[in-house]
Amino acid sequence: MQHLDPDLRALQEVRDHVRRAVLAQAEAATWDQRRTDDVAKALVAAAARGAADLARLAVEETGIGRVADKTLKNLHASEGIWRSIEKEPTVGVIARHEERGVIEIASPIGVVAGIVPTTNPTSTAIGKALIALKGRNAIVISPHPRAKRCIGETVEVMRRALERAGAPADLVQSLSDPTVESTNALMRHPDVKLILATGGSGLVQAAYSSGKPAFGVGPGNVPVYVDRTADVAKAARWIVASQSFDNATLCCSEQALVLDRPIAEKVLGELVRRGAHLCSPEETQKLERYANRGGHMNPEVVGQDPWRVAEQAGFVVPRSTSLLLAHQGGVGPKFPLSIEILCPLLSVHVVDGWQEGCKLSKEILHHGGLGHTIGLWAGDREVQEAWFAQKPASRIVLNGPTSQGAVGYSSGLMPSMSLGCGPLAGNITSDNISARHLINIKRVGLTAPDWEARYERDVRRAQALVGLDGVPRGSGLSGDPAMERGAVSATRAAPPVEVPAGGAPRVAAPVHVPVAAQNAPQAPRPYSSVQAPSGGAPAAKPAAQAPRPIAQAIPKPSAALQQGAGCPLGPCRGCPHQDTRTGACKA
Repeated sequence: MQHLDPDLRALQEVRDHVRRAVLAQAEAATWDQRRTDDVAKALVAAAARGAADLARLAVEETGIGRVADKTLKNLHASEGIWRSIEKEPTVGVIARHEERGVIEIASPIGVVAGIVPTTNPTSTAIGKALIALKGRNAIVISPHPRAKRCIGETVEVMRRALERAGAPADLVQSLSDPTVESTNALMRHPDVKLILATGGSGLVQAAYSSGKPAFGVGPGNVPVYVDRTADVAKAARWIVASQSFDNATLCCSEQALVLDRPIAEKVLGELVRRGAHLCSPEETQKLERYANRGGHMNPEVVGQDPWRVAEQAGFVVPRSTSLLLAHQGGVGPKFPLSIEILCPLLSVHVVDGWQEGCKLSKEILHHGGLGHTIGLWAGDREVQEAWFAQKPASRIVLNGPTSQGAVGYSSGLMPSMSLGCGPLAGNITSDNISARHLINIKRVGLTAPDWEARYERDVRRAQALVGLDGVPRGSGLSGDPAMERGAVSATRAAPPVEVPAGGAPRVAAPVHVPVAAQNAPQAPRPYSSVQAPSGGAPAAKPAAQAPRPIAQAIPKPSAALQQGAGCPLGPCRGCPHQDTRTGACKA
C-alpha cells in the first residue's frame, strides 16, 4: 500500500484491520469461561510488566503528565480492572433467577471500535482491550494522532501476550496512521458492532451519529465543595494529591474549589502549606487569558506542571509548586477559569453555607460537566444526603480525591478508565464502563406455575369490565365459542367441477356437515359419466340444470338468529358477522 494516497491507505487499513478482527473474534466466540479468563490474565500480566516503559513512552510522545503517575494508571487499568471483573461470568449461563423465572445467558458483541485520547493513552488502551477481551470480543483502536506511537506499542505488548497464550493476536489491533476520515470509517464499518469513544465532545458526538451503539464519555468540570463540618487538613491533603496526580489529566479531577466561608481561609492556608500558589488578581488575569481561548481550554496547558503553566501565562512560581489557585467571582463566560482545564489549576469560589454551595456547584456542572463527577468534603450527615439527592452528577466522591475516586481506585466504584455521564450529558449510561457493558445478555423466560390460573381470572375480569358474558373465542378456556363451533361443524373439501351440457363449468357450493358425520362410513357415491361398474355400461348423464341464483342458495337468517340468540359465536354486539346497517347476521 506504499503507493496509495495517505488518506486512502488509512481507509484501506481500517478495512483490513476489521476483516482480521472478525476472523479472530469468530475463534474467541467458541471459548469457554476458563479459556477466556486465561487469555485475559496473559494480557493483564504483559500490560503490568510494561507499565513503566509504556508510561515513559507516553510522556515522551505527548509531553503530557508524569511518568510515575502514568505507570500507576497503567497498573490500575490492567491489574486493578482485572481484580474487579476476574470472577464476573461472561460466557454461557451467567445467572439463574429461579424465583423470578429467568435464566441469563451471555454472548459476545463482536468487533468493538475503541477511540483513545492523548491525555491517558496507554491506560485507556489497556482498559478497553481488557474489558473487550473478557467478553470474547475483538477491538480495533483508533488512537489520537499525537499518541499513536505509545498506543501502538501498548497494543503490540498485548498482541504478543495473546500469541504466547495461543490466542489470535488480531483480537487487539491499532490503526498505525489514524485520520479523522479513517476514524469515522472505523465507527461506521458494517462489521463494527459497538463503539467505545473517549475524547472531546465532537468525537463523542460523531460516535453517536455513526448509527452504531456507542458508549461515549462526556467532559468533566468537577466542583468540590468543602463544608464547615469537613476535616480541613485531610481535605487539603487529598485535593493537592488529586490535582498533582498525573497533572490533573483525568476528566474527573477537581476543577473548582467551592469553600464554605467560615473555613475558607483555613482551607487555603492548608493548601498553601502543601505547596499551592494562591494567585494575585494580576496573575489571575494572566491565567485567564492563557488558559481560556475563546471559551475553550487551551490545549497547551493540558497535563503541564504548575510552574510551566504559570511561566507560559507570564509569571513565575517555584518549581516545587503543587497547584495554582485563582479566585473567580462566579460561573460562566465572564469568568474564564470556571471551565474545565486539565492541569493543576483550581478556580476558587467562596459561599455562605451548604445551600449556596449546592447551588454554585450545580452551576459549575451545567457549565461543561453535567452528569460527570462532583466532590464533597463534609462531616454533617444532613449535608451529605442533601448533596447526594440534588446533584446532577453520576459520581459523587465523599471525603476523598475525585481523580482517584471516580475511576474506582480509592473508592468502591467500579474500576474503569471510561466514565459515562448518563442521559443528562447525552450518554447512554451513567456507569463506569466495564466488561458487563460489552456482552449481550439473552434471557430465558420460564413459565410461571400460577400462569394459567391468573390468565383465566384476568380474562374473565376483562370480559366483565367491557360488558361481555362468557369468554372470548380462541381463549382456550371453558366455554370458548370457537371450540364449541369446531366440534359442531367443519368444511368439506370442494367437490369436483361439473360441466353441464352446452354450459360453462359450475362449481358446487361447499357443504357443511357435522364432524361426526365426516368420520362416519360413507354411502357409495353414484358413478359419474366416465365411471361404470365392472362389466357394465356407463351410467346415463343427468340432465343439465340451470344453476340457482346465489341469493336463493343462502338461507335467510331467522329473526332469533338476527338478534344473536343461540349463536355459537356469542352475542351480536361487536361481532364481525353482524351487518351494522340492518342488524342481520352474516355468519
